[in-house]
Amino acid sequence: MPPHCDTRDGPVVKAAIKALETENLNYVLIWVPKESEKELKGIFEKTLRARKAGKDAKDVVDDWFFENTIRLHRAGEGAPYTGMKPAGLSEGPVVPRAEKAIETGEPKESIEFILKIVEDDLTHRFHDVMEKKKYDVNDVAAGREFIEAFIGWVVYSHHLYMSVTNAGGHGEQHGEKAGCGHH
Repeated sequence: MPPHCDTRDGPVVKAAIKALETENLNYVLIWVPKESEKELKGIFEKTLRARKAGKDAKDVVDDWFFENTIRLHRAGEGAPYTGMKPAGLSEGPVVPRAEKAIETGEPKESIEFILKIVEDDLTHRFHDVMEKKKYDVNDVAAGREFIEAFIGWVVYSHHLYMSVTNAGGHGEQHGEKAGCGHH
């Protein structure tokens, strides 16, 4: 997945900023697993105390709070913590649309965008296999190209289905947890 939850301008840090501004940890507590709640509460309390020591201390301790919050969030996903990434990294075309859908309550643009990408990709793969299907039986190299295209269509279609229905593992289907880390 594109960088997001572990970036300085991602949703975890935005929630952490809101928690610091309001002195209400609940804004960010939702981003960490229950078993990390006590640890984050302790970090939050130290952060609030240290912020009173001046701007430099505030900047340092805020980053410490952000990094620990990201670390605990990533641990909850079963993903490694690799540090807080800078703001402005590309999230790709889907993440902003998906977040906008949540903000507006309207998923249509996001759904249509994803369906169009899938449709275009499947159409391309299908045309590729149909073009290569016409190979001469005595041209083994062309036959192998057909098999590669065949697999590109059939196996990819199967994997896409498995991913969408979550029969293949990772995802937020049927109550399972999805990660927002790098995959």
